This record gives sequence, structure tokens and C-alpha cells, in this order.
Amino acid sequence: MNTHLTTALRLATAGVPVIPLSADKRPVANCPACTNLACGGRPNMKTSGPCQCPRPCHGWAAATTEPAALTAPAWATSWRRAGAVAYHPGGAGLTVVDLDHVEAIAWARRELPATRTVPTTRGEHWIYLGAMQSANAVRSGVDIKSVMQYARWLGPGTGIMTVLPDVVRGLVVKEETTSPRGRVVSSPSDRAAWDHRVATGCRHTERYVRTSLERGLALVRARRESGAGSQAFGVAQFLAKQHADCPGPCGLDVLGQQVITAAMSMGVPESYAARAVTNGLAGAA
Repeated sequence: MNTHLTTALRLATAGVPVIPLSADKRPVANCPACTNLACGGRPNMKTSGPCQCPRPCHGWAAATTEPAALTAPAWATSWRRAGAVAYHPGGAGLTVVDLDHVEAIAWARRELPATRTVPTTRGEHWIYLGAMQSANAVRSGVDIKSVMQYARWLGPGTGIMTVLPDVVRGLVVKEETTSPRGRVVSSPSDRAAWDHRVATGCRHTERYVRTSLERGLALVRARRESGAGSQAFGVAQFLAKQHADCPGPCGLDVLGQQVITAAMSMGVPESYAARAVTNGLAGAA
């Protein structure tokens, strides 16, 4: 039997919902019938739908503890090609604090209660008993993986698992889940424009910078239901990486403010948007 499938069945027996990950450590791609949610989405997704596809589509939403599903012919190809196993922490009543670098680990050791830890490629997973809302970039190098997220299985870890503390729950600021009506009250009335007067050390043309910015803003504004704050983090990180080889200054604070404004227009609280963008700009350094 495939090694990854053996691991998955062992976890499923313990009540941990699992899925195969492809060779690039990402969830298995949706089948043609489920591409772009043409199937309507799985019933347990946030935007729930009627999909009953027997294949391991839709990432974390396909995670299961049912041996019959895991060993079904529809999953066989995915297991043969699997590069790892992932699990749905929220489905197992768990929360994973994903620490991506040594500074994040040092912070956790100062601020968080000790719990079970699992070494990762770049840092550690700290696992707590209890589920909560997931969020990326709650601070530099720290993601929360629980409900509506998956985490790669890297072994049982060491230490005694403790109950999810309020300090971890407090890391997540809930975003608005409905599309804003009109202008957000706290949105700045004016946005400073980027040009070479604020970026005297930038090697890029104004057209290049503006095109990248507008594409990023469009990605943030596309998150009308949820996730605009997390998308703002990713956009800020991408923009910062584009300027990594410039002598500077590149006016990244001006670009960042426009990303913050876009996230706020989608209902993200200003403090959350500012923190996500600040962490994104710093994380690319």
C-alpha cells in the first residue's frame, strides 16, 4: 500500500480528516467538473453547494476520516502521485500556529503557552486543542491554521497538547464577511500617488510599478466575501519583492497605503489591513 495512504488511514482512524497533497505540496487540483466551482462547491465549504464529487477536489473541504473514501478508486491516482499528506485541523478540533522563521519561534516561546510542537522545513507548528477561525499573517511569520485550512502532516511532534488559549484567539481580527455598502467610514479620503518624487532610488519605470499595483489592488477587491486582508498581505509581499534589488527608497509606504485602502473598501478593519500590509512589506525583506 502507498506510504502516504497508510499514514492517511492511520490518522483517519484517530479522527483526523486527511487529504493527499500533490508533489508540490499543494492540494490535488480540482477535476474538470469542479473547476472554478462549476459543481457548486462542496456542502461543507463557506459558500456551500451541492457537489458530491467522489474525487479529492476542493482542498481542505475534501478531507475525510472515511476509509472507504480514502481507498476508493477515484482517489487512487492522487495517492500514487502524492508527495505528502495534509489534514484539516479544524475538523479534528485543533489549531495549528504555523511559525515560519526563527524570530517567530522566539516570539511564540515568549508569548504563547507551551504545547505540542512539530518541526517544519522553516520553523515549527504549535498545535493546540480547540478550533478557531484561520488567518494568515497575524504577525510576521505567523499563520493560524484551523477552520477552513489544511496543514501538512509532518509527524506527531513532541510535548503535551494544551487547550487553545485566548492569546492565540486574540491574534485573529475578524474581517467583515459581507460586501460593504458604499464608502467605508474609516477609508482615507485621499490617496498619495506613487511617482519618482517619492521613489528616488527605484530602478523601475512608473508604468511598471503602477501596472503591478493595479493588478494587486484588483486581487484584493475581488475578495468580496472574505479574505481581503490575507490577500492584501500577499500583494504587499509581492510588491516588496519586486523592489528587493533597488537601492531605495522606492516609496513602498505609498504603495502599501493604497493596498490598505483597497482592503478597507472590502470591509477589512483598518488596523487589520495595516498590520497585514506592514507584515507583507517586511516579510519580503
